[in-house]
Amino acid sequence: TAMVFVWSYLTRGDAGYTLVQVAVNNLIMLFAFAPIVVLLLGVSDINVPWDTVLLSVVLYIVIPLVAGWLTRTALIRRRGIEWFDGVFMRRIAPVTPAGLIVTLVLLFAFQGEVILNNPLHILLIAVPLTIQTVFVFWLAYRTMQALKIRHAIAAPGAMIGASNFFELAVAAAIALFGLQSPAALATVVGVLVEVPLMLALVWYANRTRQRFPAVSGNAPGTDASGVGLT
Repeated sequence: TAMVFVWSYLTRGDAGYTLVQVAVNNLIMLFAFAPIVVLLLGVSDINVPWDTVLLSVVLYIVIPLVAGWLTRTALIRRRGIEWFDGVFMRRIAPVTPAGLIVTLVLLFAFQGEVILNNPLHILLIAVPLTIQTVFVFWLAYRTMQALKIRHAIAAPGAMIGASNFFELAVAAAIALFGLQSPAALATVVGVLVEVPLMLALVWYANRTRQRFPAVSGNAPGTDASGVGLT
């Protein structure tokens, strides 16, 4: 989900809308992730104890969420909202992508040989992910175009719908199945497929901006809410 802010920025999306969408998405994941995982694994006849899945939710969603809220509250009280947004957030911005990169490097260290020796398996993982991402983006984007929703909402909205929570997927796959498991491999392929694919969708969204209702009064370099993008 952290990358959604990047996609929104690249399409000059509404920053406030993007923030709300990501927050809602994370809250849904907090309550829906465990039931969805158990349901899908049950369909595949893979039995995973509920306590294991719930532990993954606590470790990778609840604890970071609570820690983030406590940190934000404490720092704003001490230093103020302007320092928090202008200084602290800028300093920690690289932490999320850096952590994801380190995780992927470790996964490649254990899965590199499997990837090289099984190109067909990689293709079988990549194809449905590509179809899913493109279809969901197209459906959301075209629906909002038909409803005459402005581009600053439509583009990030479609991006959020099409993107996957691969940070959580990687963590949960490792916790449930192990670092060398096929599930962990699938999450690695997912990241490799999604990043260039989302960049292509960003390019498409920017090329089709003129098909959406024009919003007067926006200065160059700002989103539809007037928030600066540089």
